[in-house]
Amino acid sequence: QVQLVESGGGLVQAGGSLRLSCAASGRTSSSLIMGWFRQAPGKEREFVAGISRSGTSTHYADSVKGRFTISRDNAANTVYLQMNSLKPEDTAVYYCAAHSRTWFNVVQAQFDYWGQGTQVTVSS
Repeated sequence: QVQLVESGGGLVQAGGSLRLSCAASGRTSSSLIMGWFRQAPGKEREFVAGISRSGTSTHYADSVKGRFTISRDNAANTVYLQMNSLKPEDTAVYYCAAHSRTWFNVVQAQFDYWGQGTQVTVSS
């Protein structure tokens, strides 16, 4: 079983930055495809970013391209989401997710393991 624990959320002004972390345990993170998702109040959970096992491939939602960067440190079993130029519409609960399927796939239904989420609030 894989456990994922997010940290790094908080309150920030528009234009500011935050870095989220996701610590994985229960399985070597290098065996996992990792992703970040978010859910804003009254909205469905949506994909934000994904990263392959080695970290050489990444994929982003159009809404965050050029502002967010996903990375991983397999030695530390940790995935990061660096969020810059934050906007009020980025306000949401951010979830870390993982799966061990063969291909680098960021479809939400493919992710088997989920963290509890961390709140990110961007004030205008």
